[in-house]
Order: sequence, then structure tokens, then C-alpha cells
Amino acid sequence: MSGVGRVRLVAAGAAVLTVAAGLGVRAVAGGDVAKYAGDALYTVLIHVLVVLIAPRVSPRVAAGTALAFSWAVEFAQLTGLPAELSARSTAARLVLGSTFNAPDLLWYGVGALAAGCVHAWAGRRRAAGAAAV
Repeated sequence: MSGVGRVRLVAAGAAVLTVAAGLGVRAVAGGDVAKYAGDALYTVLIHVLVVLIAPRVSPRVAAGTALAFSWAVEFAQLTGLPAELSARSTAARLVLGSTFNAPDLLWYGVGALAAGCVHAWAGRRRAAGAAAV
């Protein structure tokens, strides 16, 4: 399997694990813990999807893209359009949310930072493994 294929396979696995982590947090925790963990994991998932689409993307660009997307969705909630779409569709509710909440912006940053760090670590590991061969 090519390097790009391996990166995509790992990214797909990371997407599944991220969704599972989000569902797990919701199952065992409630309130603010589940909400803010979900916010961070939302941005992690966006980061992973960016890597899945563009496997050669740098950790910094993927994290920045995920953070910008997450913030754009949050600020869009100020318009009322996501709330309207969310009332009609479960998928829209999961992707767009419905109500602006300023602390979410911080937790999206936490998710972007965590995903960027793991992505950078994985890249260094992959490069070290390739150099050893």
C-alpha cells in the first residue's frame, strides 16, 4: 500500500474512533463535560476528514482548516439558518448545531490543537520509520 493509501486508511480509522469517542462521552458523561468534549471532538473529526481528503496536508494546515470550519459553523448559528435547518434534519443538527455558544469557540481550539499535535507526532513517526528502512 502506498504512503497516501496508508495515511487515508489511518485517517478513516481515526474518524471511526473519533465518532465512537463522542458517542462514548455522551453515554457516560452528561452536561457540560459531554457538550464541550463533543465540541473538541467535532473539530478533531473535521481535521481527520481534511486529512482523508488531502493526505499530504500538513498538521498545521489541517488543524487551521478544521478550526476555521468549526468557528464558521458556530458563527453561522448567529444567523438562525442552522437552527432552521436543524429543525428539519437530524444530519443538519449534528453538523450545524442550532444555537451560538461562545465557549464552544475555545473547545474547538482545544480539539484543533490536540488533532494537530497527534497528526504531527504521527508524521514524525512515519518519517522516522521510513528513514530506518
